[in-house]
Amino acid sequence: MEHLKEKTAGLAEHVEDFAQTFYKLSVLKVTEKATNAVSFAVVVIAFSLLGVFALLFLGIALSWWLGDLVGNRALGFVLGAGGFILLFLIIALLRKNIVFPFIRDLIIKKVYD
Repeated sequence: MEHLKEKTAGLAEHVEDFAQTFYKLSVLKVTEKATNAVSFAVVVIAFSLLGVFALLFLGIALSWWLGDLVGNRALGFVLGAGGFILLFLIIALLRKNIVFPFIRDLIIKKVYD
């Protein structure tokens, strides 16, 4: 009977160690996923800012060139703005079919990796 009590006490100690190890592993996995998500967000924000600045300067250059082409710089900027409005409308119309699924799939892939 004494032998059974020792085994039971040892088993309880092992279960407690297992629970603590499982808890630490779970915390580590959550921390890793959160770190990956934050680092991904930082990279996306940095590339987005660089992309916005690149589009800004390309838009200015395009508008300037169009202005020289048509002989009126103001009209060139109006044409450049019209091109950006057209691009915006195309993206807005395709957002449910292309943009949202792409972003959703990207986020899901990052969460489950």
